[in-house]
Order: sequence, then structure tokens, then C-alpha cells
Amino acid sequence: MNLGKMGLAGAALFALAAFEQHSGVMAAAGPLESGNRYSVLAPIESGNLLLFPVVLADGKSPDKTPFITLDEGIKSGQVEVTEAGKVRGLVRPRGDGPVQDDSYRGDQVNTLVLLNNSNQPLLLLAGEIVTGGKQDRIIAKDRIVPVGGDPIELSVFCIEHGRWTESSSTFGVAGKGSAGSLMVQPTVRQQAMVSKNQQQVWDSVHGAISQMAIAAAPPASTSSRQMDGGMSRDSRSFSTTSYAKVMQDKAVSEKVDEAAAPVMKSRDQVLAKLREEHAIGVVVAVRGEIVWADLFADTELLSRYWTKLVRSYAAESLSEGENHSKATTADAQHFLDAPSGGAETSEGDVGVYRYRELRSGGTETFLLESLLPATGYDVHISKLKLKGEDRHAKSPSPQFFR
Repeated sequence: MNLGKMGLAGAALFALAAFEQHSGVMAAAGPLESGNRYSVLAPIESGNLLLFPVVLADGKSPDKTPFITLDEGIKSGQVEVTEAGKVRGLVRPRGDGPVQDDSYRGDQVNTLVLLNNSNQPLLLLAGEIVTGGKQDRIIAKDRIVPVGGDPIELSVFCIEHGRWTESSSTFGVAGKGSAGSLMVQPTVRQQAMVSKNQQQVWDSVHGAISQMAIAAAPPASTSSRQMDGGMSRDSRSFSTTSYAKVMQDKAVSEKVDEAAAPVMKSRDQVLAKLREEHAIGVVVAVRGEIVWADLFADTELLSRYWTKLVRSYAAESLSEGENHSKATTADAQHFLDAPSGGAETSEGDVGVYRYRELRSGGTETFLLESLLPATGYDVHISKLKLKGEDRHAKSPSPQFFR
């Protein structure tokens, strides 16, 4: 059934009604191993995009998670992000003496510096975009930044190949208009999380920009002289290498909005209905193929990331690619059920968080667990289908939890 044609309220109601008809997740290892914990609902459909809501079958989620998001922190001024070479201006004074910190000696492509001045722990997700400084960047991996303390090194990847001149001394979140803040689409996010290679991130950004140029180009009859936001319509190319700027191009943004419309137009209604059933995430299918899942500790966290996640999935659905038979609810359930055990790496910060990466077969699962007082649960889980070289790449060497 095409839920997109039913209307959003009907789609949400149908998906929720389907809740009773599907069994919970059974996995061989990892956080998806608890029988009957997760259940997949019928999808909401829009063009090449299918979103399968995921609910907590037992309803046992934290009462209230304590985290502030990157968007909330930057917009309020409580979280500061800057180039590594600017760290002296962020180090907290100690006593009456001068600040002494020589650990950062210059700006670096793959390192920024972050200071959490809020009274809440900060949650960071891989793929979130910060713009400014000498290049736009994305967060390289999930992590939690505790309250207080000195500035931390923040692992990032550049998504603006070609610029190394400062546009601002600090960073902000991209997409401050009606579209909200941005997260890179899954193909780019995968390179940051799995490949962990700057060149491969740049390559994926270049490919995504090329695909957006094709998707947003007008009919051939349009005047070849028409320009919009740096995009040459006749050549279907952009005058910028910035992923963030391309995604904010008027024509591109409209295409993404169109692809996300069935989910976004009734955002509050859909989330309200899913909240009743303890929805905590989605399984994503593009052109019929299941490619990704994002799960959170509770519905409230999902709702705070909803817009940027849905628009990132919508952007992915605009890319050209092979079409597959339409994924079913059973397929989405099987994707979560598939064992997440196998080769594992782990890192983190004692008493703050643990970040694990598990590879098994053709999938990779990333888990961010909070170790802060009164937590001890998985805050965010990403599970993705490996593609291309990542599918055959050797698993990363084990890392030790600090």
C-alpha cells in the first residue's frame, strides 16, 4: 500500500495500527539482541524514500534524557566551536595567573576545538554540519561532551574541498532558514563513520553535489543564462565545493523539501502519534533498498533530530542509482534482526561515554552509550548497509576504551 497517497495522518495511523502485527527484534549480539525490544511499523512513502518507524515494544525508555544538542548549544551561544589555532581564547582561566596552553599550535583540517559552557552534557552525532572557520566540517563520530572542563579536540572531516581562508572565527550550524540545520546524507556520512578517510569523504561530497545538480536542474528549455545561488543551470554544476552551500541552494532545497514532504508536512501529528507508541527511530530505504537505521534512547531525542535526519534521507533519495524491489516491513525488521556482533572496536571517556563499532557481514553498527550518572543506556545507534569498498575493507584495528 502506498502510504504517501493515503495522506500523512492516515499513514501514521496505519503504521501505528500495524504495530501489533510485527514481532520484536532478535539479534545475536549487541544492543539489538534483546528479544521483543524493537518493532518496525509500516512505512511512510515519498517517491524513492521509505521510512519505517521503529518503536520500543516494551515501552521502557528513559524518563528524560539530559542532553543538549549541537544545534541548541550553538544557537544559544552555550557551545563554542573554533579552529584549533584559536584555542587560547577558549581555555578556562585557572586562578589569577595567565593561561598556559600550548597543546594547539595551528589550525588543522581534521581537528576543531569545542567548549561546552552549558549546564547539560552535549550530544554530538556523526554527520552533523558546522559551517565557518577555514572550511565547513562534519562531526566524524558520535560522542558526549560533559559539562565544564577545558576545550576538547573534536574529530571532524572537511566537506568543502578548496577553501582554506577564514570566513568567521567560530562555527555555526548550517541551514538557519526554514529548512533548519543540516546533516549530510547517508553516502557521505558512511565515509566519515566507516572509511574514516578525508579523501573518501571529499569524493562522496563531490558525488553528492553532482547528483544534486542533476536533480535540481530545470528542463532543457530553460534559458542557459539562468543562475541561482551559484548554480549554472545549463551546465548543471555549482561554483562552490561546499556541501552545505549546495544544500542551501534554492532549487536544491526545494527538491529536498519535495522529497520529504509527506513526512514533514504533518511532522507534529506524525511525531505525536509515534510518541504514543514510544517510537525511537527509523529504518530507511532508498529506491527500494534498505540502507540505514537511526535509533535513539527515547522519542524526545528523535523528535529533536527529526527534521535534519529526514531531510538527509530525502537528499539521498534524489541521487541516481539502481532500483530494487520495494522493501517491506518484514525486510526492515530483518535488517534490525541481523546479528550486529563480529569484529568490535571501542573507545570513549571513562564515566562519560563509550562508543562502539561492530561489523558483521554486510552491515556496520555504531553505538553511543552514556556512562554519566543516572544514565547507563544507549543514547544513539546507527546501523548501515555497507557498500562499495567499505563492504570488503578489513575491519579497523581494536582500540581501547580509556
